[in-house]
Amino acid sequence: MRVLALFAFVIVASPVVAGALDPDAVNNAEWSAAGAKASSVAAPLLVKAQILLDRARFSPGEIDGKSGDNFKKAVAAFATSQGLASNGNLTEELWRTLAATSSDPVLTEHTLTDGDVRGPFVKKLPTRLEDLKRFSALPYGSAREKIAETFHMSEELLRTLNPGRSFEKAGDKIVVVNVAAEELPAKVARIKVDKSAKLLQAFGRDETLLGTFPVTVGSSEKPAPSGRLKVTGVSKNPTYRYNPKYAFKGVHASRPFTIKPGPNNPVGAVWIGLSGEGFGIHGTPDPAKVGKTQSHGCVRMTNWDALRLASAVTAGTPVDFTGQPD
Repeated sequence: MRVLALFAFVIVASPVVAGALDPDAVNNAEWSAAGAKASSVAAPLLVKAQILLDRARFSPGEIDGKSGDNFKKAVAAFATSQGLASNGNLTEELWRTLAATSSDPVLTEHTLTDGDVRGPFVKKLPTRLEDLKRFSALPYGSAREKIAETFHMSEELLRTLNPGRSFEKAGDKIVVVNVAAEELPAKVARIKVDKSAKLLQAFGRDETLLGTFPVTVGSSEKPAPSGRLKVTGVSKNPTYRYNPKYAFKGVHASRPFTIKPGPNNPVGAVWIGLSGEGFGIHGTPDPAKVGKTQSHGCVRMTNWDALRLASAVTAGTPVDFTGQPD
């Protein structure tokens, strides 16, 4: 678990940089109907709400300060857990209940380490699956991408909170999300994947809800399974092996090939194998697209959510697929 130093933000008498987001405004955000409305730019109240949901293990996916579908799913799931009604929109009652879950500042100062800024990095990766096999590894594209994923943030939000920063120099101080412990509070006894809602729920003993996570689940080309499967094992930093039998659209290889590990590997930072042939729960190289695109039959999560789940499952953990995809 990372230990992050909390600090007091100081407002200085200097011009506000266009497009910047004031950390104090986020940390001190209070309820307002206007602040809770959807916006094309990061809003202080929504940034704070997303971080609080992430801490409470109702993951909004990538924290970006905008009221998208993944945020609404997290709000609705949190409301249900509190016995409150919700259509996915943040209300004053829900905000006050959520704000009471944690009093720690949602943003904090972080001093960049050598590990944060050290590569190797690959600035531009091809989009064709076959072309990825020639790389010896699939690391992050930049230190900024690496830092953003470490703190569950979009790169855009990271830039907005840190105008003028290059994210390339150890010792520089930046503003980041004050993330909570990565571990779930208990071992997972059952996983439920709702294909209709594009939502994964992890339950402990006695059906105690441990966390909810937005997911991408299958496609018309290769639908996700139905019914119950079981976890067969966990592989962190996995390789990806393509089998021509899958016949993915746009892939013309006639022979199997392997893609090397890395967070930008097609299955991201971790693979949770399932008992159905070729099916698994895994990370992704593009967290912004979770729940918004299709997958090749598997369950796709952000790398950090997939790692959180992987740390709490064991071989034999049941995985129930319900609902129907769009």
